[in-house]
Amino acid sequence: MRLRTDIYVSALLRRVFANGDFAAIEKKGAEEAGAVFIRQQFRDGLQTLYGPAPQSFFDEESSGDRLFEVRLMRQDADSVSEMLGRERKFDPDLWIVELEAEDVTNVVPTADQRQNPLG
Repeated sequence: MRLRTDIYVSALLRRVFANGDFAAIEKKGAEEAGAVFIRQQFRDGLQTLYGPAPQSFFDEESSGDRLFEVRLMRQDADSVSEMLGRERKFDPDLWIVELEAEDVTNVVPTADQRQNPLG
């Protein structure tokens, strides 16, 4: 069973703050099961966008986990906003969380850190 999205996002924000970085909810989505997108801000003004990893990265044991994949790497803010706009048209219940941190590897679990069970 997957943790509710509002609780997951709250825990994510606490972990970011505990590291001395900043986080904010840019857009709230469905509290129970909304998809989470993470916009990582860098000091140079560029951004990285993380989105939910494909279902193929999950097996029965890990089906309740949340994994992310990089959708855009160190792009300008307009490119990230454009992609988020397209995602919002497809899924209006999604969450957007903005992080101001140089390193998020310890708070944003990515699919490339885990082997694809189908691969």
